[in-house]
Amino acid sequence: MISRTRSVWWFFFFFLPGWAVGQQTTDAIHLTTEQLQGLSGEYTSADEPDLPVSFYVQEGKLFTESERQFPTALTVLSATELADGGDRYRFSLNGSGRAANVSVAYKGDPVTYVMPRTGEAVRHPFPAYERQEATIPMRDGIKLHAVILTPAGGTGPFPILLDRTPYGVDGLTMKSFYTRRPELARAQYIYVGEDIRGRFKSEGTFELSRMVVNHSDPKVTDESTDAYDTVAWLIKNIPGNNGRVGVIGTSYDGALTMAAGIDPHPAVKAISPQAPMIDTWLGDDFFHNGAFRQTYGYDYAMGLEQNKEMSDVSYGRDVDGFDYFLERGSFAEDVRRSDAKTLEGKVLPTWQIFLEHPSYDHLWYVRGVQHHMKAVTVPTLEVGGYYDQEDMWGPQEVYATLEPRDTRHENFLVLGPWRHGSWSASTRSLGALKYGEPIGTEYRKQIEAPFFAKYLKEEPGFDLEDTASFQTGSNVWKRYPHFPPAQATPTRLYLATDRLRLQMGKEKVRVSYLSDPADPVPYRHRPIQPTYAADSQWRNWMTEDQRFATGRKDVAIWTMGKLDHDITVTGEVIADIFASTTGSDLDLVVKLIDQYPDDDSDPTMRGYQLMTNEEIFRGRYLKAFDKPAALRPKQPREFRYSLHAIDHVFKKGHTIMVEVQSTWFPLYDRNPQTFVPNIMTAHPGDYQKATVTILSDKAHPSSIILPLVNGK
Repeated sequence: MISRTRSVWWFFFFFLPGWAVGQQTTDAIHLTTEQLQGLSGEYTSADEPDLPVSFYVQEGKLFTESERQFPTALTVLSATELADGGDRYRFSLNGSGRAANVSVAYKGDPVTYVMPRTGEAVRHPFPAYERQEATIPMRDGIKLHAVILTPAGGTGPFPILLDRTPYGVDGLTMKSFYTRRPELARAQYIYVGEDIRGRFKSEGTFELSRMVVNHSDPKVTDESTDAYDTVAWLIKNIPGNNGRVGVIGTSYDGALTMAAGIDPHPAVKAISPQAPMIDTWLGDDFFHNGAFRQTYGYDYAMGLEQNKEMSDVSYGRDVDGFDYFLERGSFAEDVRRSDAKTLEGKVLPTWQIFLEHPSYDHLWYVRGVQHHMKAVTVPTLEVGGYYDQEDMWGPQEVYATLEPRDTRHENFLVLGPWRHGSWSASTRSLGALKYGEPIGTEYRKQIEAPFFAKYLKEEPGFDLEDTASFQTGSNVWKRYPHFPPAQATPTRLYLATDRLRLQMGKEKVRVSYLSDPADPVPYRHRPIQPTYAADSQWRNWMTEDQRFATGRKDVAIWTMGKLDHDITVTGEVIADIFASTTGSDLDLVVKLIDQYPDDDSDPTMRGYQLMTNEEIFRGRYLKAFDKPAALRPKQPREFRYSLHAIDHVFKKGHTIMVEVQSTWFPLYDRNPQTFVPNIMTAHPGDYQKATVTILSDKAHPSSIILPLVNGK
């Protein structure tokens, strides 16, 4: 069933009718045309030179727009201050009465942006879309809610772009399409957003990360079959489509996109899973190598599973999440004290899974999408961030799993120094890091848009052979025929007494520290806010300066000294550490760090300790992820595991550092350091101090393995 909203708005480059605006206004203060003209122009922030904002006069009102900001009429508050809802624009005038700059305060953003006037106003094309809603039947009778944007002008037929999501599609409009995906919006696709089962306006029961079923049984359903049924309905019922469908999505939507490529509908011609949460136990979201991400698992399920929509998460007024979780202790105690329940008054389903399935058993395995990817069924563009705080593992795992099966050379990978999903922005910077160019915009314009244009419209322009990576340190785009490139040579940096060396020394190195669960190492600067709170620092924590941790006695440190030449590392970094503990369980956290020189040209970066790679491994799973076992006290064990991929140049004058620790709180729950059957239900008395010793000698060659591309 389709319900149409007949609000077809036509936008042309030179004219926007007064009735077709983002906001109708009734100004309490009237400004003359001359006064408004004095405010008009293009204004550009020095931090975001690629995103200028224009103001212009039309029909007696001042409008604002940008390349991805829909034209909107502003409300006059005074002769120099105007508003768009909660956003405020304050102009500063020069002696001639013309605006010299504008200070912009966006609602919910604590930063005020000062943007000097840089020229005359620039108008942008906004091809019109018609919005409609539909209920789409699945094979088992469940109906899913969708919002459909159809080009209202231009020459069809048009391909379909589908984004399936648990986060709600009611807010999908022409305006939000241009804000979120401006390049694809202007290219004119039939854009569809769909609520998955049990979310928002869709029927059925929501199950976080549904298992993948045997598709030979026509009666069973999963996200792949729901995508199949959705595509079949769209092709049949949406007029003006060209019979080709692309699927796109980030994070949870990315996993749903990947699912659409498993036994896909024949009309699906291209998919782009971006930061897909492929396996939430092995390396995405909830667990990493068996270590439970306590704050994220707690916050995410609370936000998603209390009802069909989204719920806010709070630790209390001015409460530091570090203290919040430390005082509670185990995750079972978190659940016991929480007021969060399902609508039926039960424990949140995912919390119950955490409590009952702490190991990688069958329940987790069948939810791991990578186990069901048997072929590159359609052209696939994976996108991931080297600083993705949520799903770094997913896109790298998808690429690695599909690459040996890529007989038609249609498996593509794009990696960059992005946090989770930030390629949707211009991304000239991330935290303190500055890249010198808008790498997010470059990716979307040069790779993403041409990818869909090739496979859905048969247009030229997509020239990616295999992998594109923005290399940090050098700050340049690289293209590779395979990732990692063939010239990357695995090279060991051995942990000597206090230094990193290219050869193993003759001495027997023993470096010890006391790990105390009552005084864990914070994973980032405190205070710790709820993950998605407005003031949360979660998004950029992986680029935080690590000097806050290096002074602690429970962090072991090795350095290489100042480099006398650039060292380029491209590919997967491996930690190979031999460690013992006086306890019977142990977490090992390994960080690879680029320490900037004290005389760096950028004052912000002087002495800065930037993590390039980092990961945790829970010792009870050294034998097998599905069979936890106690460690024998004081017996050395080898911890060999991936720190994920990197494409980075350690510059001349910088220092390579390696840090090892055994707590990373409260992102990861504390290991009691005494073996218990289920850490989720550990009691206060189970948490004990333990002495951890890192061994390095010929029998225990502790090292970091770097894929070097420019020799030693």
